[in-house]
Amino acid sequence: MAEAARRVLYRRMTSRSPDEPHRTATPLELFFDLCFVVAVAQAAASLHHAVTEGHTGQGVLGFLMVFFAIWWAWVNFSWFSSAYDTDDVPFRLTTMVQIAGALILAAGVPSAFDRGDFRLITLGYVVMRLAMVTQWLRVAAQDPAHRGTALRFAGGIALVQVGWVLRLLLPAPWDFRAFFVLVVCELLVPVWAERKAPTHWHPHHIAERYSLFTLIVLGESVLSATLAVEAAFGTGHAASLVWLAAAGLVIVFSMWWLYFERSAHDLLVSLRAGIRWGYGHYFILAAAAAVGAGLAAMADFYSHVSHVSARAAAYAVAIPVAVYLLSLFLLQICPHYRGLVVYAFPVAVVLVLLAPLGPAPVQVIALLIAALTTVVVLARHPRHPRPAPPRP
Repeated sequence: MAEAARRVLYRRMTSRSPDEPHRTATPLELFFDLCFVVAVAQAAASLHHAVTEGHTGQGVLGFLMVFFAIWWAWVNFSWFSSAYDTDDVPFRLTTMVQIAGALILAAGVPSAFDRGDFRLITLGYVVMRLAMVTQWLRVAAQDPAHRGTALRFAGGIALVQVGWVLRLLLPAPWDFRAFFVLVVCELLVPVWAERKAPTHWHPHHIAERYSLFTLIVLGESVLSATLAVEAAFGTGHAASLVWLAAAGLVIVFSMWWLYFERSAHDLLVSLRAGIRWGYGHYFILAAAAAVGAGLAAMADFYSHVSHVSARAAAYAVAIPVAVYLLSLFLLQICPHYRGLVVYAFPVAVVLVLLAPLGPAPVQVIALLIAALTTVVVLARHPRHPRPAPPRP
């Protein structure tokens, strides 16, 4: 009994097997995701208000910058836990420090959008990343086979965090330029570190983690759009808002269906494939969050509280939907499908981007993505499947 209790309090942090059966997300990982989506919701809400107030360019840039911080901290935790989740007390406490950093970051989103003040966001981000440094130092001490990799991760992450803090001292526009330099450095740290001795992440577990976070972000989009439509209902434009709500549901339901039609674990066959697939999800997740902001901006237009045109509001929906479809096409559709589906996706992307030029753009987008979903479903489950060849 005492030995079992000690193992719960503390376990040696050694690499888990990539072939471990029945590997699923833990309650701590699910809690981590739910807390991180608070920051996603703050970023999407700020994008919605920026679009409505006519500051679309500034709002989109701010959203992409903030979302990178959220997404990158989530990515690093997810891949690390896939290889080294001990689920002991030190691991849990360190993860909770990362969650606290995410909440600090979320609190700083409004000031970043309104005043360009990134101090609180930087503080939250650095808290999350330094917690990850302590995890890698623990690996370096307890897993000799990956000591070099862990030290590269710890050193690279720590050095880049110094850069993020120094960035706050730079005048415009150098702070803006430094942001993109530091993003490149962040993205290169795993590539450099893993070349020493690749960590043993679990393909099924990674695919499930990304699926769950995509699911939560899509749910956040539904929530943000629903709240915007609810707030606009009292303005006397019920019919337009009902049609918008219906079209918005079709769009988000179709986005969910397209993503979850096929599992992606069989695509994660190497480190290079994993990095390409994992990094590419930035666009899928950012677009999924931005769709809710676009639908909310469209609701503001119908209630006459928006400072942008109908076309601009419609593009706030069309562009993230197109980015989502194109990213999904490149990452998960092309490797799995052949024939009509491969051509249907690019065509759908072009038609979605043209939809704001005509009447009822959101409804047209809903019809287009629903039709695309139908094509994908029929391609995987043909109505008249080929008969099995006769056995010899």
